[in-house]
Amino acid sequence: MKKAFLLALAFVCTVGAFAQAKVEETVKFNKESHDFGKVKQGVPVTYYFEIKNITDKPVVVENTYASCGCTTPEKIVEPIMPGATVKLKVDYNAAAVGPINKDVFIKLAGIDQIKTLKITGEVMTAEAYETYMKDKGAKEPAPKKN
Repeated sequence: MKKAFLLALAFVCTVGAFAQAKVEETVKFNKESHDFGKVKQGVPVTYYFEIKNITDKPVVVENTYASCGCTTPEKIVEPIMPGATVKLKVDYNAAAVGPINKDVFIKLAGIDQIKTLKITGEVMTAEAYETYMKDKGAKEPAPKKN
């Protein structure tokens, strides 16, 4: 009898674990990564990830956070209504020269899985950035005149 009870309890717990909603079944993102490209040091950049509720119930964003203090995702405070799309603002301070490879984490209420979005790019010194922009401008064809 004791074995049967434990087996039934294990079965119920297993079914409950599989019934857990997944982020992909709840919301859809316009992009899961964004490349800022070349960025001038000391000039912060911003990107807005779009999050769409694909369920028939409101979705609550419990928390948004980043892999370091140089990246700041804005907290979404209002529930995302069914079919609605909201924008998650992500700022990167561009203080340090070097590659950008940061993670932004989103925790939805009632879902254990945490969604990871990525931002990438490269922060360049002011001098290197100015040179890059001059070279880029010289390589692009002049606009056609009518």
